[in-house]
This record gives sequence, C-alpha cells and structure tokens, in this order.
Amino acid sequence: MNKAELIAKVSEDAGITKTQANTVLDSFVEAVTKTLKAGGKVTLVGFGTFSVSKRIARNGRNPQTGAVIKIKARKVAKFKAGKELAGKL
Repeated sequence: MNKAELIAKVSEDAGITKTQANTVLDSFVEAVTKTLKAGGKVTLVGFGTFSVSKRIARNGRNPQTGAVIKIKARKVAKFKAGKELAGKL
C-alpha cells in the first residue's frame, strides 16, 4: 500500500475527503518526525512504538572493490510492533 492508497482508504473509512485525509496523514508524519528529532518516542497502544536508535561508527566493505570503508555513527528511526498488532499478523 502506498500513500495514495492509504489516503483513499482513510477517507473512505472516516467519511472525509481525500484532501482532509492527506492533511491528517501529513500532520501525523510531521508530529512523529518532530518528536523523534527531539529524542522522544511515540507510543500508540495496540499498534506500536516509534523511537530513535543510535548506530555506532563501524568499518564496512565496498562490495565491488573489497576495500575497507568507515561508516559514520548515526541515528535511525525504529518501529516496534505492539502486542495487538503482532498478534494479528
């Protein structure tokens, strides 16, 4: 499912226009992004938790040449499915 299909499904289920559903989805994504940037986490009970994880700097290999390259430390977004969602899969 892509964003357009999700917007169509939300608008149909909620009885709102696609424009309104797009606004809601964009607002949700923006709120989660801002919270994660600030170092927080977003928990939706029954669905899951969005959080930030830190990856340490490490050495990797270029698959074409086999040369050792340095991979910088960085922060990545992480999602852990909640018990209810995991049980439905």
